[in-house]
Amino acid sequence: MGFFSNNIGIDLGTSNTLVYVNKKGIVINEPSVVAINLNNNEVRAIGKEAKDMLGKTPQSIKAVRPLQDGVIADFNITKVLVKYFISKALDYKKFVKPNVVICVPVGVTSIEKKAVLEVAQTAGAKNVKIVEEPMAAAIGAGLDVSAAVGNMVVDIGGGTTEIAVISLGGIVVSDSLRIAGDSLDIEISNYIKWKYKLDIGIGTSEKIKHELGNACQEFYELPENKDVPRTMLITGRDMVLGLPRTIEVTNEEVREAILETINNIVSGVKRCLERTPPELSSDIFSNGIFLTGGGALIKGLDIFMERETALKIKVANNPLECVAVGAGKVCEEM
Repeated sequence: MGFFSNNIGIDLGTSNTLVYVNKKGIVINEPSVVAINLNNNEVRAIGKEAKDMLGKTPQSIKAVRPLQDGVIADFNITKVLVKYFISKALDYKKFVKPNVVICVPVGVTSIEKKAVLEVAQTAGAKNVKIVEEPMAAAIGAGLDVSAAVGNMVVDIGGGTTEIAVISLGGIVVSDSLRIAGDSLDIEISNYIKWKYKLDIGIGTSEKIKHELGNACQEFYELPENKDVPRTMLITGRDMVLGLPRTIEVTNEEVREAILETINNIVSGVKRCLERTPPELSSDIFSNGIFLTGGGALIKGLDIFMERETALKIKVANNPLECVAVGAGKVCEEM
C-alpha cells in the first residue's frame, strides 16, 4: 500500500482550499464552505456549490465556513470538508491512504495544531506533516529557504495575514494578524451601509474587492492601467425603504473603505522588520519583500507598501497558489 500511496499538499484556508497532488500540481481550488441540511444534519453541498448558497438558503439549510481566522472553528464540518477534497483529489485511488502535508498559520497554538492533525487523520490520511503557511508560501514562490539569506514573506490570505523572515530553513521572526481578505470584505460592506444606507451581502463585497480593491491612486496613473475599471454598479437592499436599489461605487470609495485594514497590515510588517536581526535586515533590503496570497492582488498594494517601507516589494507569480505549491513541494520530498 505504501508503494501506491499518493502525497497531497493542502492549503486549508479560511476562504478557499487548494489541494496539490504530487506529479499533477494543483487539482482542486474551491471555497471552504459546506452547506448542511439542519433537519437531518446531512451535507447538502461542498465547495463552490455551497458558496453559491451563502446568503440565499432557506431556514432548513445553513451554508457555513468551518474555518475562522485560519483555524478550525467547527471540527466535524472541517473533517467532512477535508475528507471530500482528499477523496476528490485522489479520484479513482480512493482506497489509498495518502501522506498529507497541511498548512497552518504561524501563530496557532498546540491545541489548534492538534485539531488540524486529527482532522486530516480522521479524514483518511496515512501520515500527516504540518507546515507553517509563510514557509510554504516562500517555497511556493521559488525562494531558497535553506540558504543563509534572509527573505521576508507576507502571505495575505482570507482569514489571516502571515508575516515571516526566513533563513536557513527556519522562521526567525514572525507575526500572524487576524486581518486579511475577509476583513476587507466586511469593511466594504460596512462602508456601503454607512454611506448609502444600502445593505449588501458578503458575496457582493467580495466582487467589489476583486473589481475595484486598490491601495493607492498611483496604480491608476500608470499608462498600462488606464483602461482598468474605476466604477461598478451594485445592487442591495435599501435599509430605509426595504426595497432593492442599485448604486454606482468608485475605486476611491473602495480605497477609503479598506485603507485602515491595509495600514494595519503594513504596521505588522514594520513591527517584524523592527525585530529582525541586522544581518537579515541587510538581506531584506537587497532582496525586498515578497507578497503572496489573494490579498497580494489588491491593486497598487506593492506601490503603497514600497512607499511606506522604503523597500522593494515583489508580488509572487500566481500568489493565490503559493502556499499550496509549497506544501506540494514539501510533500514530494517526504
